[in-house]
Amino acid sequence: MSNSLNIRFDNSYHRELEGFYVPWQGEQAPAASVIQLNHGLATELGMDFSNLDQEFAAMMFSGSDMFPGAAPLAQVYAGHQFGSFNPQLGDGRAMLLGEVVDTQGRRRDIQLKGSGRTPFSRGGDGKSALGPVLREYLVSEAMHALGVPTTRALAAVMTGERVRRETSLPGAILTRVASSHIRVGTFEFFSSRQETEKVRQLADYAISRHYADLVNAEDCYLHFLNAVCQAQAALVAKWMLLGFIHGVMNTDNSTISGETIDYGPCAFMDTYAPTTVFSSIDVQGRYTYVNQPSIAVWNLSRLADTLLPLIDDEEDRGVAKATEVLNGFSSAYFTNWLDGMRSKLGLITEKEGDMELCTDLLKALERQNTDYTLLFRGLSDAALGDDRKIRILLSNEDALDHWLTRWRSRLALESVDINQKIAMMNQTNPIYIPRNHKVEEALDAATWHQDFGPFEVLLELLSSPFERRPGYEIFEQPAPESFGPYRTFCGT
Repeated sequence: MSNSLNIRFDNSYHRELEGFYVPWQGEQAPAASVIQLNHGLATELGMDFSNLDQEFAAMMFSGSDMFPGAAPLAQVYAGHQFGSFNPQLGDGRAMLLGEVVDTQGRRRDIQLKGSGRTPFSRGGDGKSALGPVLREYLVSEAMHALGVPTTRALAAVMTGERVRRETSLPGAILTRVASSHIRVGTFEFFSSRQETEKVRQLADYAISRHYADLVNAEDCYLHFLNAVCQAQAALVAKWMLLGFIHGVMNTDNSTISGETIDYGPCAFMDTYAPTTVFSSIDVQGRYTYVNQPSIAVWNLSRLADTLLPLIDDEEDRGVAKATEVLNGFSSAYFTNWLDGMRSKLGLITEKEGDMELCTDLLKALERQNTDYTLLFRGLSDAALGDDRKIRILLSNEDALDHWLTRWRSRLALESVDINQKIAMMNQTNPIYIPRNHKVEEALDAATWHQDFGPFEVLLELLSSPFERRPGYEIFEQPAPESFGPYRTFCGT
């Protein structure tokens, strides 16, 4: 057994951005134990978990012992939360250990989430309960397997202590990996204090780290805003194509890198309904499924506000330039969304009328009580003329008749073999998603019975979401009627 991970930290955030964080140490876990280690991700990072001593791993990934070369810190940031500005948030229950350069030359943050109080805890205990840790592990790894830019889970450990929420729950810590943890809210923190030079310093760092082709470019800060807009447009399009609802799209949960971050109240739609909202705290429905693209633009507008002094010395000119960039979000979003929808429908080429074909399908699905994921997967059979799988999903079996005729006519315009079209569809439309009832079953088994079997089975299926596993048909199905209505919670 090995007591070494051979991690080589290179902590540029700590080194280059003094004043953007507070050096910090996590709390000791009284009896840490490993729940899950992500061997595949570890290999990407240049680590080897194959012979790792479990007790050593538990101490390291709980923060009870510190990795050599780490420079642990709590980052400061602000944020608009449900539209209202909070001038200071920060890592209230997280600690950035540092950065590693992975085997592909990419710089990655390694962060502990749930490691105890920090100067930004605002009266909280800084801990995490087991359920939210396992939820983030499951959903972030599912998103990665589905091809969505996301933070990832490297490890999950139990701390051996109880944390008090509505009741006493087992404590746990997630080790999260990200391209960075720089958020729109990080820029807002310094902008709200009129610290323009720190905004510039942060922007220069973010450009160098995430958009290196813009270094030394003319109008680099305007181009930086555009690059973040493009990344967010591509990201949110992928969410919408999968029926994913983030649930808390505050600016402190909006990354500069274009990765999905923070999975507290997230969920996937079963029945297609544009106004679906799961989060218990989103009482006004601000972050409903259909609102996600417009909220992304709103968040990016807050980033633009912080960059205005860097974009142009004259405010009106800066506003005009930034507005033009923000106006380009819609085009970028719909280009990404339409490209994704074409793949879901087996369409390889671009034809006039494709947008109407795609939007008309979604209109036909409204009020049909149709499972979104099953419908798209069932279209593979429908492409061969077998409509049975999709018809049983509809309240009105005739609802798609006209659309199916149009779609098959459009498919016929593609010159490639039908099997090639279906292969593309089956690599785009998943069989397995984190079904809400199955996620809750796994979390309940772990939390109340210390049974991690359901979590491990679900994690394995979600790691290969496009490949059907005989004997696991129950994981394809939507929740029984007795499960709803479903509500999610932030898990803080």
